[in-house]
Amino acid sequence: MATARQSIPFVVPPQAVPAPEVISQTELAMFISLRGRLHQLETQVESAEQSIRVRLEHGALVEEGDHIATLEEHFRRNVSWKEVVLRLAERLRMDGAMYCARILAATKPTRSVSLTIS
Repeated sequence: MATARQSIPFVVPPQAVPAPEVISQTELAMFISLRGRLHQLETQVESAEQSIRVRLEHGALVEEGDHIATLEEHFRRNVSWKEVVLRLAERLRMDGAMYCARILAATKPTRSVSLTIS
């Protein structure tokens, strides 16, 4: 015995959406003030970091305590065209790895120094 299913209409009443809160002039002024303070703090941090870095580069000692400051020096030989040369050498049936190794050995490394404070 088959029974026919009937759908029961279900009406969802519209929900009241609360009105958005007004953004006050005080709130906007506070935001602008905070943004300005953030800029000042970023400038102070950059200045302090640069000062510490320069003094460490000139051999200054770090006072003993909970924190240490060190400079980490890295050298990188950036050869952005290496893969292109390898593909070209492959097409020309050359030893691309040997050629790239010679070029890389002749490339002057780029020095970068990073300050680490912990």
